[in-house]
Amino acid sequence: MADIAELVDCYNDAWNAQDLDAVAALHADEIVFHNHTAGERVEGAAAVRAHIENIFERWPDLRFRGRALRCADDFAVSEWTATATAPDGRRLEWDGVDVLPFRNGLLTRKDVYSSSHAPRVLAE
Repeated sequence: MADIAELVDCYNDAWNAQDLDAVAALHADEIVFHNHTAGERVEGAAAVRAHIENIFERWPDLRFRGRALRCADDFAVSEWTATATAPDGRRLEWDGVDVLPFRNGLLTRKDVYSSSHAPRVLAE
């Protein structure tokens, strides 16, 4: 089994490539995606996959840059900065933290906490 840091790196690479199959391949069947900031909570592999597909459709240039990663035997806490273009053309940036528990090499939850409700405007 890959170590947690390697799994998180693969997961982040899949998100940045917007490779839905690669993202979903790292989810356990009972995955819970809970974006606490946005008030979004989705349960189960198929529902989470569809939710992430919608995120990719809304934010086609969404990218994440890691700032810090703290790992234990079965979870990670990942600090990141996201950038994306809003529908009105503004380039936005916001910071966040993911709490990522794993079991048997698969992600069982993705708890997201971010400042996406008040992003920094990079350009208009």
